Amino acid sequence: MSAQRSIVIGGGAFAGLALAVALRQGLGSDIPIIVADPALATRPSRDPRATAIVAACRRLFQTLGAWERVADKAQPILDMVVTDSRLEDAIRPAFLTFAGDVEPGEPFAHMVENRHLVDALAARAEAEGIDLRASAVTSYDSRSDGIDVTLGDGSTIQASLLVAADGARSKLRERAGIATHGWDYDQSGIVVTVGHEREHHGRAEEHFLPAGPFAILPLSGKRSSLVWTEKRAEAARITALSEDEFHGELEQRFGLHLGEIKALDKPRAFPLFYFVARSFIAERMALVGDAAHVIHPIAGQGLNMGLRDVAALAEVVVDAARLGIDLGQADVLERYQRWRRFDTMAMGFATNSLNFLFSNQSTLLRTVRDIGLGLVDRAPPLKNMFIRQAAGLVGEVPRLLKGEAL
Repeated sequence: MSAQRSIVIGGGAFAGLALAVALRQGLGSDIPIIVADPALATRPSRDPRATAIVAACRRLFQTLGAWERVADKAQPILDMVVTDSRLEDAIRPAFLTFAGDVEPGEPFAHMVENRHLVDALAARAEAEGIDLRASAVTSYDSRSDGIDVTLGDGSTIQASLLVAADGARSKLRERAGIATHGWDYDQSGIVVTVGHEREHHGRAEEHFLPAGPFAILPLSGKRSSLVWTEKRAEAARITALSEDEFHGELEQRFGLHLGEIKALDKPRAFPLFYFVARSFIAERMALVGDAAHVIHPIAGQGLNMGLRDVAALAEVVVDAARLGIDLGQADVLERYQRWRRFDTMAMGFATNSLNFLFSNQSTLLRTVRDIGLGLVDRAPPLKNMFIRQAAGLVGEVPRLLKGEAL
């Protein structure tokens, strides 16, 4: 194959690295795959966050050969409890409970610390002979028969396809002139790891408080990851508190059901917003992950949506290669866009609606949602449908998400 058949992926986080490994496994070693990201120079990863990896995405990582590297550090979510209460309420009754299996012995999600997963993907990429460059894509010039991609180190690569996996503030999306539509929530998600005295037994808890969801997500050992939503100004106040003052705010929300608690790292606040790119493709370019869409973390689906993009794009590109079709031509990329855009819009609508329904002080809305949660809790088929939806196993599921190699 000529150098023209190269694929360049701008961005070396989850989406970029997973896509590179998926493409290498599906296309073989004849087509050079380059991942370009200055962050690749920082190894091991220092990302302090943790993510719920749903069953479909765990299958993808398993198929790519990355899951075995993190399995011993992953915590299965064995069940989940949803409560709806005010901050000062002494008791938080459970309105909805989920058992955690999508198939016997297969939990609907695992909690994994981001740094472990990124390092596992980078190691897999290196083992597959993927060219990892600690340099950004600085410019590109597309034409009908290829795209010339220039990196920060001065090198130019003749490629068939450029993939923008460079995050929510994507420079590649901006350079392509692709607009985004969305809004700012005026909320921030406070992220912190908490140690506790008692075992969590794999239980995840989502407490819907008036300011927004307060999610306690189990990690390996006697630790949990918190994603705590507050108004932007309040989140800034809370993260600026002294250690003792922060502990007071934390204990008021977390409670003492797991015994004494302690923040194990410094709390960080991330602004929350929603957007979808007007197009997921441009000439010889495809957008994946946060470059294409960012949603509210209320349903824990952000990263998993990006991995659905990865699985769909990899399948489309590999199918085209087997038919001898130019990987970056318009109809190949259109197939990817058709596959992913509706699902993305539907998930965005769902998370916006949930955030509106639960992040408020309205007594009327609280009554309506509590009746709704109670009805779902008493309808096992409905609960099972929600679990399969959350696990990424509903709709037109790409092969990698079913655990099938390309």
